[in-house]
Amino acid sequence: MPISLHVNGEQHLVDVAPTRRLLAVLREDLALTGAKHGCGEGACGACAVLLDGRAVVSCLLPVAAAEGRELTTIEGLGETAAALQEAFVEEDALQCGFCTPGQIVSASALLAAVDRPDREEIRTAMAGNICRCGAYPKIERAILRASGQVVR
Repeated sequence: MPISLHVNGEQHLVDVAPTRRLLAVLREDLALTGAKHGCGEGACGACAVLLDGRAVVSCLLPVAAAEGRELTTIEGLGETAAALQEAFVEEDALQCGFCTPGQIVSASALLAAVDRPDREEIRTAMAGNICRCGAYPKIERAILRASGQVVR
């Protein structure tokens, strides 16, 4: 079934089953491999993308649910991702890096909604993203830094 997707500012027509998972379509049909396949159950956040500006897990979302909506992957974040990536490096907020794209996507959604989030807002927004390396305090500091706040 042809499905029209608007991804990272570009229109794509994919001929796939409407129930196929968005993550699979992004990675396999559109070669956008930034979103990672982690748990496959929507619990880890490694597959996070923005759907109409809101962070969602793409491993559970049927591709048909994204038709006609604005999708943004880590590849399409541009300057927002660059500022967050720099802050993640400065705060040593990544170790293995597997979860980092999902962390950056979720953090960008937060910063788009809240200009200068406090630590509790960061924890709430990032609750759906798991880091097996345990870099949570550093991730929190990186998001504070990216929002222009003094990090302690």
